[in-house]
Amino acid sequence: MNPHLQQLKPYPFARLREAMQGITPPDNLHEIPLYIGEPKHPTPAIIKNALIQSLDELSKYPLTAGLPELRQACANWLKRRYDGLTLNPDTEILPVLGSREALFSFVQVILNQQENPIIISPNPFYQIYEGATFLAGGQIVFANTIAPRFLPDWDSVSPDDWARCRLVFVCSPDNPTGSVLQREDWQKLFDLQDKYGFVIASDECYSEIYFDGKKPLGCLQAAAECGRGLDKIVMFTSLSKRSNVPGLRSGFVAGDAKLLKEFLLYRTYHGSAMSLPVQRASIAAWNDEQHVADNRAQYQAKFEHVLPILRQKFDVNLPDASFYIWLRIPDGDDLKFTQELYRATAVQVLPGRFFARDTPNGNPGQGFVRIALVDELDKCVEAAKRIVAWYSI
Repeated sequence: MNPHLQQLKPYPFARLREAMQGITPPDNLHEIPLYIGEPKHPTPAIIKNALIQSLDELSKYPLTAGLPELRQACANWLKRRYDGLTLNPDTEILPVLGSREALFSFVQVILNQQENPIIISPNPFYQIYEGATFLAGGQIVFANTIAPRFLPDWDSVSPDDWARCRLVFVCSPDNPTGSVLQREDWQKLFDLQDKYGFVIASDECYSEIYFDGKKPLGCLQAAAECGRGLDKIVMFTSLSKRSNVPGLRSGFVAGDAKLLKEFLLYRTYHGSAMSLPVQRASIAAWNDEQHVADNRAQYQAKFEHVLPILRQKFDVNLPDASFYIWLRIPDGDDLKFTQELYRATAVQVLPGRFFARDTPNGNPGQGFVRIALVDELDKCVEAAKRIVAWYSI
């Protein structure tokens, strides 16, 4: 057996199930699950129709590089979304089976175990970053995200660790805090990259859930604005949140052509080609923006209704982006809050400590809970009312 498997830690949802064992909510209340970031808005008809109309293509083997039409649709979307950003669809874009699969497999391409490599990750973080690092034979070092902006504290990483760093994960908009890196934040990371030579892997799957027209600045766009090329820079995105199709498992990676050439070679052996019907549905999704605007409006409405309710008892603000509320618990016990909330109200949230690791500077997730506003508006409002009615300051 691969000895690195023993390093893997239980996923946050497995830890939540264990923490909730034996806790029974009131019989007269229906459960409201706000602990998982699974979009529940309907899948747009334009995507479903494209999928259905291409089912005959299930009889064909797909190419790992994907259809030229899909890569072009991705390139067109990047150009529209990021102020004229122009990438070569043949060499700088690669379709993938959702960002989760790609984030994991990309690490296997980048790390050389014999170098005793380090990956640097924000903390709290998406647990795939850690698991991918371990299974590639690397070590992970955390940069805690701290209030008030909840951005990674790169200064907390030692020069020795930076010198061994081969890859830095960035998540913007961030899961779970909803924070977004601005141009000066990207420039600081680029300066560190110039000094130490690591690869930047930018996880941007929440980029299309923003508010009041404030589009998050993407990594590739920031690089262009800072006057640099795509060398050692790769971004990951997905249709799951943007288009309400988490089950489609469709996204793409874009950036450094040299890295993507090696990544494609790996994926050819890995067996990760996207089926042709999924590619056709993805083309339809990337080519349409109306359903994305409608989706975004639904999330904004939820925040507009939920935040005033929560503010009756909590200090909480609209995130920069994403559909999460990173709620600070006044007494700091996020696990007890989660358990007692479910026991009294049948509302399920996720303790912040489950997203983070203990560090010499503490566990930055402790004292927070993540609330995912993914359910219908009335259920999100009902959940907020239950939380406020139950909680005593």
